Amino acid sequence: MTMRLVLALAAAAASCGFVSGCASSSIGAASGAAAGVATGVVTSNPAIGIGVGIAVQAATDEAVKRVMKSLHDDQQMAIAAVAGVSAVGDTRPWQVKHTLPVENGHGEVRVVREFNSALATCKEFAFSVADGDGPGMHRDWFLATACKLPNGWKWASAEPAVARWGNLQ
Repeated sequence: MTMRLVLALAAAAASCGFVSGCASSSIGAASGAAAGVATGVVTSNPAIGIGVGIAVQAATDEAVKRVMKSLHDDQQMAIAAVAGVSAVGDTRPWQVKHTLPVENGHGEVRVVREFNSALATCKEFAFSVADGDGPGMHRDWFLATACKLPNGWKWASAEPAVARWGNLQ
């Protein structure tokens, strides 16, 4: 692979960050491309540069996934806690505000029913995720279940989360 091709790939990966829809997936690609190009230039061996680029991309993608999972867990824990203290028929607000303004969220939780299983007391609820503020804001609604454990109410369903949070359960 020639240096010109490596530079072209690096430029394409870096420019992806400025295009809507690929910003979160481009962090690993851009960092991998930059590390690969730099290593290839320093070692004068494109194969080593490609190897380093792939390793850096994989490590960066994994780190981003872990951070996003933690941020999504915060939202799920907040929603489950509100559902836990609510009675059937109650509607209460939920909100998560992180130090960095990433993956903050707010909306409402409406408890639909409470039921007991052999393992725990659980509540089924609908929750909204609001896009913006004010009376005309758009809200998406999802259904989920939370169950009471010794250390509090925890998110108990996977399906509603798949649509909202991907496979980051």
